[in-house]
Amino acid sequence: MRWPLRAAGLLFPALLAVLPSAAQGQARSLFAGADPDIEIADGRYWIYPTGGEGLSAWSSPDMAQWKREAPLLRLKDIPWVRNDRVPVHFLWAPDMVQANGSWFFYYSVGPQNPTPSRIGVAVCKGPAGPCTDSGRPLVNDGGKGFEAIDPAVFVDPKSKTPYLYAGGSAGAKLRAWVLKPDMVTIEREVPVETPPNFTEGAFMHVRNGIYYLSYSAGQWNHSNYQVHYAVALSPTGPWRYGGALLQADKKFKGPGHHSFFQDPKDGQWYIAYHRWENAPGDGPYDGERRVAIQKVTYREDGAILPIKMN
Repeated sequence: MRWPLRAAGLLFPALLAVLPSAAQGQARSLFAGADPDIEIADGRYWIYPTGGEGLSAWSSPDMAQWKREAPLLRLKDIPWVRNDRVPVHFLWAPDMVQANGSWFFYYSVGPQNPTPSRIGVAVCKGPAGPCTDSGRPLVNDGGKGFEAIDPAVFVDPKSKTPYLYAGGSAGAKLRAWVLKPDMVTIEREVPVETPPNFTEGAFMHVRNGIYYLSYSAGQWNHSNYQVHYAVALSPTGPWRYGGALLQADKKFKGPGHHSFFQDPKDGQWYIAYHRWENAPGDGPYDGERRVAIQKVTYREDGAILPIKMN
């Protein structure tokens, strides 16, 4: 079976084929946290994990020593959440994006019930904040098979179009929108297929003309939580399924909800993700998840090698 996908003048074979041995590289367990988004700015690495009543960044000069920064955004700073008549809210799965000379911070507000989950956005003065909420939810039509969670914004380097991806869990449906240039307003929704084994935590990156949609599969608090991916020649598909990238082993369970980044120092690609370490059985798990960073290896045809957490 051949896959007629052309990029940079090359013909790529089907990614459904059996892949060679997994990519190697020491996985760095950094700190307690989950759902890490990672950015590089001001000579430092910045990780934005799930919070609770507030969201903060962790920063590092070398990906080895990490420091927690001051809060970027707190529930009490978000007027449209503060005015809700629901006693409990949480913030999770943030995504920081630099665009148009500014910084924009996207985040989930939940739980799904009794108020449908929503996605918000704040404008920040820099990668360390502070951030000011836009004053209204960006996506607020959760329910009916769609859960408005896990925002990920990707600015296409070719067209300069900003795309917002979100969704999962309740109904496990992926949706995408084009944002207006102000990055805090939706211009229109664009149709996308939900890829195989999709649960939540979508992330988009592009390399050598191939667009990689990666996402979490399985249940977030079980050992079957994994990272899978699909590829396309555009940010909105159609997708060609590529398989699983990260799966549980005897030591590390439930790896998932991740982000990719390319280090400008050496051009190496990495994945940041969370996992349970030394957790017994298959779950459900409770307690501390930890953030890890690991190298990513691509085949010559563009396929990503499965990652072994060694």
